[in-house]
Amino acid sequence: MKINAIKTSVFRPRQDLLAFINKYIPDFFEKDILVVTSKIVALGEGRLVKKTDKRAKLRIIRQESEAVLRTKHVCLTIKDGMALANAGVDESNADGQIILLPQDSFRAAAEIRQYFKNKYRLKKFGVIITDSRCLPLRAGITGIALGYAGFKGLKDYRRKKDIFGRPFKFSRVDVADSLATAAVLIMGEGREQQPLAVIKDAPAHYISQVDRGELKISIQDDIYGPLFRKFF
Repeated sequence: MKINAIKTSVFRPRQDLLAFINKYIPDFFEKDILVVTSKIVALGEGRLVKKTDKRAKLRIIRQESEAVLRTKHVCLTIKDGMALANAGVDESNADGQIILLPQDSFRAAAEIRQYFKNKYRLKKFGVIITDSRCLPLRAGITGIALGYAGFKGLKDYRRKKDIFGRPFKFSRVDVADSLATAAVLIMGEGREQQPLAVIKDAPAHYISQVDRGELKISIQDDIYGPLFRKFF
């Protein structure tokens, strides 16, 4: 698998995202997966709020969340079935404003995919909208797929056998977030100015219609559920 991050100019609010991608990636090929950081998707949608004070930011976080727990450093939140800090509300590289997450990352991924799939007459082509997140009890950030299109986000090993013939009971691989993490590592989180990437030869199963709920798991079934139930 190869990942090529694309350096670009600064993306501006309400700028045409498809034209921007076209400018920096002139061609796509079969089995390519385009990675787009959620920040430029949100900017294209105009998902900006003028920064005022901490109370206003907290109010925005609450509006964007299904559950909120205030902590010393951030608000731990659940948004769209995902555990995120501050509901993804971000001030980094925002020129003094607050950037929210895209309105619907799965829909955005599907629309981007449809455009380039048609333009280049591709059968197998994927798109991932990425963000970054922290993992419990681990320093640093990793990537997350807020939305994706064109491939299965989950690989199921259940009822298959391991190398010693023992059937898997629970094992499933989160393909979408794994690819997002690999891409975010290459794209960078600072001044790299690389909001786009192309993944080639990814170990993905390409499909036309994704199940946007396939990666979600209820708090009752989650192995970390007792922690969530205690605080949310």
